[in-house]
Amino acid sequence: MPRNARAEAREVVGPQFEPAVLEPSPPAVGIGPHFADDPVAVHGGRLTTLSPTGAPGTVSWNQFVETRPDLANWVSRRWLGGTRRLPPVPDSLVTTRLALHRLAAYVIAPARHAANGKFGLRWTLDGFGTPFFGEDRQIRVAGNMLIDQRGASVAEVEMTSLAAAANFLGTDIDPDTAAEHDSPPVGDVDEVLDIDPAAADFLGQWYGMAFAALEALRADSDTVDPSRPQLWPGHFDPAIEAGDENHRASYGASPGDQSIEEPYLYVSAWWPDRLDLDTSDPFWNAPGFAGRVLRVADFDGEDHVEVALQFWSATRDALDATAVSNP
Repeated sequence: MPRNARAEAREVVGPQFEPAVLEPSPPAVGIGPHFADDPVAVHGGRLTTLSPTGAPGTVSWNQFVETRPDLANWVSRRWLGGTRRLPPVPDSLVTTRLALHRLAAYVIAPARHAANGKFGLRWTLDGFGTPFFGEDRQIRVAGNMLIDQRGASVAEVEMTSLAAAANFLGTDIDPDTAAEHDSPPVGDVDEVLDIDPAAADFLGQWYGMAFAALEALRADSDTVDPSRPQLWPGHFDPAIEAGDENHRASYGASPGDQSIEEPYLYVSAWWPDRLDLDTSDPFWNAPGFAGRVLRVADFDGEDHVEVALQFWSATRDALDATAVSNP
């Protein structure tokens, strides 16, 4: 069945609200610069926007759940509000992450790029995928299933190899367009991808948590000139950039990489040489770059979206308070 996240939310909340959600929704956006919908945009009009970020002039999903506790599970599963917690990290996460990273960077993202020159991805329910593009097409992953939605038509297949995925989607394996320095090699395109559904589900929950917190950080009036959240297929992490020309930084949520195997949050300063940033201070604890990390094992709090938001906000405030050494 085709998915339209915003339309599904309208059916749930009733006619008194215009719901904003975190997932991409059709129709496809055919104009730049993003060629993608802004899921948390406040639409105005006669209806009050129901917002994941609690932006001014809106009603938050948290407030909505207080009046409709029967919908708490529906809301929290979509990382819109309520108490949102990650499941335990599966032992199979690394092998599954590497397999899905290859799929995202070399098959899924290039299919979008061929249509509009963009390869950024987003969180989708239980996984990740493209914004809608072309003729209302969306490619997404949920668990170990690859889904190709085109208008009112949906096809899905259990993932096996990169070659089989590309054939199913009618696209080419592209080793260059979306790859970054830390992308895994393309490898054998015919080998069976080692994907554990439980680990794939964790990745989907990790991305949902990250997008919810990043959208809240973006909506915070103390965040200077933020970009839209995207899941970068080459790095395989959701992130935004924010800050003025001297204090600009990347704020993201890595599912793990070569430097830190477990999932972690990070803030990476772009221009540490312009700042009096004391990297000997334990606060700036990132290995290999000027910034700060918080590993998932150190998450402390009932709502993991709030844990991420507080980490990013506190680090943003400390970075913004740092003096410029070379004005």
